[in-house]
Amino acid sequence: MTLIAILIGTLVAGIGSVWLAAALSFGALARYTQHMLSMAAGALMATAFMHLLPEAFESRVAPHDLFLTLLLGLVFFFLLDKAELWHHGHEHHHPEDGNAHHGHWHDHAPVQPGSWAVLTGDSVHCFGDGILIASAFMADMRLGAIAALAVLAHEVPHHMGDLMVLRSGTNNKRMALVKVSLAGAVTALGGLAGYWLVDLLHDYLPYFLVVASSSFVYVALADLIPQLQKRLSLKETLAQITWLGLGIGLVTVMSGLAHGGH
Repeated sequence: MTLIAILIGTLVAGIGSVWLAAALSFGALARYTQHMLSMAAGALMATAFMHLLPEAFESRVAPHDLFLTLLLGLVFFFLLDKAELWHHGHEHHHPEDGNAHHGHWHDHAPVQPGSWAVLTGDSVHCFGDGILIASAFMADMRLGAIAALAVLAHEVPHHMGDLMVLRSGTNNKRMALVKVSLAGAVTALGGLAGYWLVDLLHDYLPYFLVVASSSFVYVALADLIPQLQKRLSLKETLAQITWLGLGIGLVTVMSGLAHGGH
């Protein structure tokens, strides 16, 4: 019975949050693409700094080890991006102009820098969420339900960010949704692993949280923020800062509610 509850809870939290995010991103807010990119950057950074890292540092793991994991994670996602761009460059030759190294933002190639980093980080994050939900269900059914709803709520703004990252290089909404949904489904795998190996995996949870954080920080700073660093009018700049703040605010509020529910 507990296992069935864990599976239902993790699937609702993992995939439900992605579909809810898609309904918001691709529906009413679809025409505000630039604003959504600002919000995505804020949401990803806030998920890392206000939710995942504090939770990791609340554990008994030495801060030095967690910071080392964060550093290695950032380097890993940088190399992952490099490999992706290198592979991409062999398939799509950029024009030999002075801006060739910026060409990947402006052509219509199907690969988006940062997409693998965001999907890898997302999968690790969702796996960690699954373990958290399973732990809560095993402690108390009601606590498990609250944990699943809390994960669903705080993942929505973050998944909106992921969908924007995947869509900013290609207009294929369906593909972006499928990829993020698959990452969301990893929550159920985390739930299963948590059910069978809860004591063993619990010790590694802080590391999962930090690796996921490093991917979100990397994507926000290396892929999203550079797209926002354009010369804009004062009004446009204020709008950009407002949306960035909204992304941070949404995740911070949801995160606070999630911690309240735990």
